[in-house]
Amino acid sequence: QVQLVESGGGLVQSGESLRLSCTAAGPITDYYVVGWFRQVPGKQREGLSCISIGDGTTYYADSAKDRFTISRDNTENKVYLQMNSLKSDDPGVYYCATDPRPWPCNGIMIKPDIVPMALDIWGQGTQVTVSS
Repeated sequence: QVQLVESGGGLVQSGESLRLSCTAAGPITDYYVVGWFRQVPGKQREGLSCISIGDGTTYYADSAKDRFTISRDNTENKVYLQMNSLKSDDPGVYYCATDPRPWPCNGIMIKPDIVPMALDIWGQGTQVTVSS
C-alpha cells in the first residue's frame, strides 16, 4: 500500500530550481513529522530537512540551509521541498519519509543512524539530475 508519493524531480541546469512534492495517500495530519532525504549511490543517505505537520516547525541540515525550503499544505496532504540554485552536489534520489509516532522535527530526527528506527513510511523516490 503506497502511502507517500514523491514527484517533481527531473533534469535541470546548474543554478536552476526544482520543487519536489510529497503527497500522502490519506490525511497528512495523521503524521507528526515529514522529512526529506537524499540518496546518492555509494554514499550514506543524507537527511536534508524536516517539518512538523502540526505547527510547521522546520529544521535544515547544513547542506540544505539557505537554498532549500520545506513547507506543507495540510489541505492538499502535501509537503514540498523547494530547491533553489541547484549545483553539482545536489543530484540523487530524493525521498520523503514519515511515521505515525509523535516525533518532533529537529536535527536528531534526520540523522542517518536515527532515521531507520524513527521513520517507517517512505516514498519511492524522485530522481534529481543537475547538469553543469
